[in-house]
Amino acid sequence: MADREGGEDSSQQGQTTYEVSPSDMPGFMGDEEEGQQQVGEQELATKMLQIQSKRFYIDVKQNRRGRFMKVAEIGADGRRNQVFLALSTAAEFRDHLSLFSDFYANLVPRSGPPNPDTLPEDGKLKSETMVKDNRRYYLDLKENSRGRFLRVSQTIARGGPRCQIAIPAQGMIEFRDALQELLDEFGTDDGGYKGELPEGRHMRVENKNFYFDIGQNNRGIYMRISEVKTNFRTAITIPEKSWSRFRDIFADYVDKMKDGGEKGPSESNK
Repeated sequence: MADREGGEDSSQQGQTTYEVSPSDMPGFMGDEEEGQQQVGEQELATKMLQIQSKRFYIDVKQNRRGRFMKVAEIGADGRRNQVFLALSTAAEFRDHLSLFSDFYANLVPRSGPPNPDTLPEDGKLKSETMVKDNRRYYLDLKENSRGRFLRVSQTIARGGPRCQIAIPAQGMIEFRDALQELLDEFGTDDGGYKGELPEGRHMRVENKNFYFDIGQNNRGIYMRISEVKTNFRTAITIPEKSWSRFRDIFADYVDKMKDGGEKGPSESNK
């Protein structure tokens, strides 16, 4: 079912809607299944917004890793989409909403359906990007035959699935004000490491690509090592406190292979 003006139907043109669990995004922990809370997760506050044919729920949640926001969009047909935001990212998103709203207010009002010949090829009127650890958020003010809307897309590192919501342009101010009220109450501090993390690294071995990404959450710093082939992707996550031990084990194996297996166990294996 198509939304009314200012919306976007995620089923249009064969698009697939993914629901990314916060457990895939360090710092968050998601629901085990629809409507059932993860053990140890507490809902601190929620706001519901009705914008045209859609309902939006903005929840502030807390688990053993800290606090975060979950933004869920419920379409007229009951279809559910959601994105997850660290509190500091929610504050950045709030600021972008103000800028997008100002831009939208200065657009020439439409009188009737938009003329496809005058629209940008991709439908985008204005775009911005937010980055938080291994997550990227793409903000696109778009226009199609149903009107103008802000699409918020979230991805995780190295080709992970994308989840997204679409906010009718007329509701951006109302959405911003709801975020502001929650941020006034709960703040914007994510905790964790305050310094600048090293950039990611990449190496190719035969037909495989390996990516090394450093991130952080409320439990500390971690390294995610991803192995990527054409139709295959897997990853492991190593806490910072274990890096030295991993290094010692690798170094020990490198030394043993160089010496043809003659070298005895290293000090790290004693």
